[in-house]
Amino acid sequence: MYKIRVILDSQEDVIRTLIVDRAINLETLHFTIAKAFGFDGREMASFYRADNDWNQGEEIPLFNMSEAGEGISMQNCFLRKTIPDAGDKLIYVYDFFNMWTFYVEVLEVTEKTEIELPKTIFSVGEVPEKAPEKEFIAENYEEDHRDEFEDEFDSLDDIDLENY
Repeated sequence: MYKIRVILDSQEDVIRTLIVDRAINLETLHFTIAKAFGFDGREMASFYRADNDWNQGEEIPLFNMSEAGEGISMQNCFLRKTIPDAGDKLIYVYDFFNMWTFYVEVLEVTEKTEIELPKTIFSVGEVPEKAPEKEFIAENYEEDHRDEFEDEFDSLDDIDLENY
């Protein structure tokens, strides 16, 4: 049995703690999370492996996207292999048009079994009507690296391009 905390990336606290069977795959977890937050689960979604600082890693899509049909997908990734230990983390993105983003962390893994799973054992906050807006901020590469480019390309000004 897995106890999993799922937190919506929003200004207000919106948290669900779920208990799920340890034998499920990520597709079942996807539907469980969607239902716990009031979604129907019919939108595209992906899990992403995450490190302890929540840095996004490898994508695990809802559907197999490879041409040969042997790629990774939620259906062929199981909890016990993907996030086997307490403290393991995933980032879950639901509905790529709205980008609902959730932080998923394993709180506890036990050998116990329960008949009526999955279930929500803790719920805080209401899901907003609209997905929180994401602000994608890139570092200002041009300002930080201006000297590199100026030195490297200064000599190009001396080239007579009309002869080429």
